[in-house]
Parts: sequence; C-alpha cells; structure tokens
Amino acid sequence: MPKTLKFTGEDKNMTLEELEAFVKAARAADAPDDSNVNAVVSTSGKIKEIEIELPST
Repeated sequence: MPKTLKFTGEDKNMTLEELEAFVKAARAADAPDDSNVNAVVSTSGKIKEIEIELPST
C-alpha cells in the first residue's frame, strides 16, 4: 500500500495557511514536482481535504 500525505481543514474547509502547510510537508517528504494531488471539495468549491501519494522509500 502506498504511503500518502493527507491534510484536512480544521474548520471544515482549508485555509491558505493550511494549504501552505500541506505543500511544505509534501516538499519535506520529497514528493516529486509532477505528483498528482487529489482533493475533496465542497459543493461551493472549497477544499475540504487534500492528499498526495508519496514516493516509496
């Protein structure tokens, strides 16, 4: 099973600060620049959850 990095918004929807924390964590985990990012969005288009598959170590 591949390892993933998954973040969710503390108050239902993600803030810019939470999105930045996700990107920093993905970079720290050596996620490749061309990695696909999966997101769950609300009906209004706000990000609720974001996830990326990490490279095997």
